[in-house]
Amino acid sequence: MPRKTHTDKPDRKGRRSTEQRTSRPKPKIDFTVDALDFKNVTLLRQFVTDQGRILPRKYTGLPAHYQRRLNQAIKRARAMLLMK
Repeated sequence: MPRKTHTDKPDRKGRRSTEQRTSRPKPKIDFTVDALDFKNVTLLRQFVTDQGRILPRKYTGLPAHYQRRLNQAIKRARAMLLMK
């Protein structure tokens, strides 16, 4: 018996909705790489959630090398008990 094909459903493959997505706002980096230090706790707390999780690049909008240095600084501050 041949397989039934559903011709009443529209083919959604390759189609996009007519609504346009709004782009994520790009943050302006108002600090230098030198400011990304484990002793600068006020800056580091902006990139950590209330539960203590480090925000990913998707939300911070930082370049990759800034994000890597940020992660390292946060982890060092945690090890020195400057942050939770």
